[in-house]
Amino acid sequence: MKHLILKDADFDAQLRAVLEIIQNDPLLHMVITRVRELQLDECWLVSGAIYNTVWNSLTNRPSGYGIKDIDLFYFDDSDLSYEAEDRIIQAGMDIFSDFTIPVEIRNQARVHLWYEKHFGTPAQPLLSCKDAIYSFAAKTHAVGLRLRQGEAPEIFAPYGLNDIFSFKMTPNPDRDNRKTYQNKAERIQQFWPEVEIIEWPSSGSEYPT
Repeated sequence: MKHLILKDADFDAQLRAVLEIIQNDPLLHMVITRVRELQLDECWLVSGAIYNTVWNSLTNRPSGYGIKDIDLFYFDDSDLSYEAEDRIIQAGMDIFSDFTIPVEIRNQARVHLWYEKHFGTPAQPLLSCKDAIYSFAAKTHAVGLRLRQGEAPEIFAPYGLNDIFSFKMTPNPDRDNRKTYQNKAERIQQFWPEVEIIEWPSSGSEYPT
């Protein structure tokens, strides 16, 4: 099983592999190059665009295979208006207009304003993009690439990278994200049947290891 070649490798080896895969992927290379045009002090490429690309690379699937959308996060709590966020979104639509995969740009400082209407439960204001990554439905998916003007890209993976390289989807019951987790798990198995799905813990049970 060559796709598990980096399973249980040390974090630094896995980190180098992620960065190399991202840098060599045609789709993500274009994203990283063009995101500078948004002129944001800090922008994060997060979640599926990263772990899906790693899985594609390790299973010899093409760039962009199975990626539903490309999520870009930024954080600006100086203006929480919809209009301010929409200006960035509209700029992104122009920059990525030729992409066949949607690019979704969201100000994480505004998430609590629409989260309950969208997901049915209230959310506390996020304090940063890192704060948002911590709360993803799967620990496997909690990974981001920070892009700053004039600086090298930097990976943030609060729960490590081993789940990605183990092709294992592990729940993160930090929030009541069971439904989101199950929907993501179902979709992932359609595209990457190699992935092992760990069930969401039942109420009151300990987190599965």
